[in-house]
Amino acid sequence: MADPKGFLTTGREVAETRPVAERVKDWNEVYVPGSLLPIISKQAGRCMDCGIPFCHNGCPLGNLIPEWNDYAYRENWQAASERLHATNNFPEFTGRLCPAPCESACVLGISQPAVTIKNVEVSIIDKAWDTGDVKPQPPERLSGKTAAVIGSGPAGLAAAQQLTRAGHTAVVYERADRIGGLLRYGIPEFKMEKRHVNRRIEQMRAEGTKFRTGIEIGRDLTATDLRKRFDAVVIAAGATTARDLPVPGRELNGIHQAMEYLPLSNKVVEGDFVSPPITAEGKHVVVIGGGDTGADCVGTAHRQGAASVTQLEIMPRPGEERSAGQPWPTFPMLYKVTSAHEEGGERVYSVSTTHFEGDADGNVQSLHLVEVEFVDGKPTRKPGTERVIPAQLVTLAMGFTGTDVENGLVSQFGLALDERGNIARDADFATNVDGVYVAGDAGRGQSLIVWAIAEGRSAARGVDRYLTGTSELPAPIRPTDRSLTV
Repeated sequence: MADPKGFLTTGREVAETRPVAERVKDWNEVYVPGSLLPIISKQAGRCMDCGIPFCHNGCPLGNLIPEWNDYAYRENWQAASERLHATNNFPEFTGRLCPAPCESACVLGISQPAVTIKNVEVSIIDKAWDTGDVKPQPPERLSGKTAAVIGSGPAGLAAAQQLTRAGHTAVVYERADRIGGLLRYGIPEFKMEKRHVNRRIEQMRAEGTKFRTGIEIGRDLTATDLRKRFDAVVIAAGATTARDLPVPGRELNGIHQAMEYLPLSNKVVEGDFVSPPITAEGKHVVVIGGGDTGADCVGTAHRQGAASVTQLEIMPRPGEERSAGQPWPTFPMLYKVTSAHEEGGERVYSVSTTHFEGDADGNVQSLHLVEVEFVDGKPTRKPGTERVIPAQLVTLAMGFTGTDVENGLVSQFGLALDERGNIARDADFATNVDGVYVAGDAGRGQSLIVWAIAEGRSAARGVDRYLTGTSELPAPIRPTDRSLTV
């Protein structure tokens, strides 16, 4: 193990963030560059190398966490990178974006603050890039088989990289103008700079993966044409149908889905716009939805110069410590203060929007809300608690209900859906259509980035077996596996 007494002698330290006044003026990542390396070896030494590492159960990828913690403690960065990449194609993504269910399942977390697994992970991979230890891994020989991957989010990229390394010719189709899916346009730059995505794409190109942007399967290219061109297809199109808010005034200008709003600031950083077509500058902003996407909208509004930012959540405010109803090692619902929340704004819990009001030109100006309490699991309005707040820009960040069915992809392939509206699949991630597989949120429903990568890796094994009759690729999860929750 690393340091036998590390968990007793070393307290938990996390990455240092830049001052709020500085970071809200730019789009760079919020963390102080290089601040982790001086502390990370001791932090890795807090890992107990416990007899049964429950962090493996918390992580769907089955990351070999005690092993690379040990290497990081000893500053054997090359070995640490090898163990990290043994189970995870893109640790620089998960190390920045994953909510770390592995830390919730850390044995040390029963009685002390858990090991900073995410910080160790991102330190290892950043060091590996800096030292040139991350290299293309092209296959020794080609199989002569071809596979199309629809969608270039984490599930699609993971599936494509695995299939390419197995010797198949993988082509990734992306309907946006750049590769990356939600990694590119759904995640603000201050959470993950896109240079991390760009260099992985270049690695994949060097390995032989091909990319086609600006092509939407179902509209620009039919399912029939795609199946004629390829021996197998992996659908990793995500769960992009956003949950809406059907209340009076929803049609007013200035009310947008989060995924209509967030990508525009990323396009500004990419140089596509001087200023975004939808901006919070000088406006009273209301974000409806208390999750990570809502927090992304909050941080984006701060950087655009909003007059005020208010985030609404229908659920009660979570506790700051694990409750008895959410026992270790399950993933608890806790009150989180993200970097965006540190930057200002108000968070309001247990409220529901009743309607919007606008001006004579049809622009939203205010939002009416009411407090709610849950009775038999359903939100019930509390009389006499109605109030009005200013709202000149409203973003809806209430999650997603399923994959896109309007573009023709589902109907053209003839895909069956499950009871939740996701694309149905069997134990090999195969759909009801021969040679067509599904990975990520399109089959699982809205989930975490770490699950998307695990799905991509597992679906690649199913495709590899379909194409060759056998496969040595890993499959870390089954389609029926679920997060460790209660």
